[in-house]
Amino acid sequence: MKAGVDVGPTNTDAALLGHADAILSTVKVASVPGDPVASVAAALGRLGAPPLAQVAVGLRGAASAVDDRRGLYKVAVLRIGGHEAQAVRPLFGWPEDLLRAVCAATAIVDGGGGLDREDWTPLDTVAVARFAAGVAGRAQAVAITGLFSPLDAEQELEAADIVRAELGDLPVALSADLGSLGLIERENATVLDAALSGFATDVAARLAAALSPVTAVHVTRGDGTLMSLEHLARHPGLSLGSGPASMLRGAGVLTGLEDAVVADVGARRVRVGALAGGFPEEAPGGARIGGVPVGLRIPELIRVPRPFEPAELAEAVDRMQPGADRLPLVVVGGGERAVPGGLHPAHGTAAGAIGAATSPVGGQYERVVRLPDRSDLPAALEAVIEEARASAVRAGADPRHVRILEAADTPLAYLPGPFVRLRARAAGPPAQL
Repeated sequence: MKAGVDVGPTNTDAALLGHADAILSTVKVASVPGDPVASVAAALGRLGAPPLAQVAVGLRGAASAVDDRRGLYKVAVLRIGGHEAQAVRPLFGWPEDLLRAVCAATAIVDGGGGLDREDWTPLDTVAVARFAAGVAGRAQAVAITGLFSPLDAEQELEAADIVRAELGDLPVALSADLGSLGLIERENATVLDAALSGFATDVAARLAAALSPVTAVHVTRGDGTLMSLEHLARHPGLSLGSGPASMLRGAGVLTGLEDAVVADVGARRVRVGALAGGFPEEAPGGARIGGVPVGLRIPELIRVPRPFEPAELAEAVDRMQPGADRLPLVVVGGGERAVPGGLHPAHGTAAGAIGAATSPVGGQYERVVRLPDRSDLPAALEAVIEEARASAVRAGADPRHVRILEAADTPLAYLPGPFVRLRARAAGPPAQL
């Protein structure tokens, strides 16, 4: 048997699943304010679950920590790119209160600087070491973003080694691990990833201790898949957006639909999103977390405050429809009775918990490559596919059963030369050891 838990700001839902993911029971308990681990323990206690093979937890605490500006590490923000990277300074446009909560210092150092290897400039290792020494005692984590890391992450790795030599075992987040093309969105995501390091490490350790009899413990991530507790501690930013992602996945599982528009009706607001191929439709170009744009895979959502007029909800549903061929509307959440139309599946109030319990462990990889000869594309794409597969295994997937969800190539017409963006996603069932 396995269980899924969805920790919300007001209530925590849990679901017990048996053979072939049959739903045996669900419960709803009041969340413990500011303590997601205690909320998980309370929900599983109410569920009265027997020994479990797996628990998957939907944690919304990371987004709450950013929104509330609490429990965040002070981050030293290092950008590699020299003159080409100075048009917009790091953390430009951040809300002042979030800036005060997160920023220890920022710097831009020389390095990279071209689309071809022969045009690159060496990393200014002296400037990196000077910056690291200058933030000693002030920074609790470091975020490193290279302007051209989607092409080559070598200089980010080199800078990370220098930072660790100066500062010791501080969390160091690299933008190449998050894989988004836009510099500002990728850098913002990397900074938040570093800022959430303390929160994630604490939650991972406490969940492991609280659920120690369980063979496998995973948490949800924003693309509708799962990751291990160890992966959460390394990349906490991947959990941003995971609550809505689990809800969307659960709505699909409960109805057997892979493509649908979903309305999650809560006590204070309605969130409308879409499923495509069984996974959340992503916000184009990323989303905003805590008031800043981030290049992370997060569900595209339209929020409607409650109480709402029927026309407001109808407009949100229409905007999420992909085209003239209308998708069915699935209504879930604790307030689903407020919406008379659409499909109302049994156990819809626990859709987030069911989505967490039934999701696979995921991984992704993306890079930009120069392909003067299109005949080289299959080999280049295969290398990216293997990286995505390895990413899923590192996140906790069973290596024997990982499958490729997506593999795509997109020519980048706005870059000089034959550059192509390669992207792959992989997923598999959780490894039991």
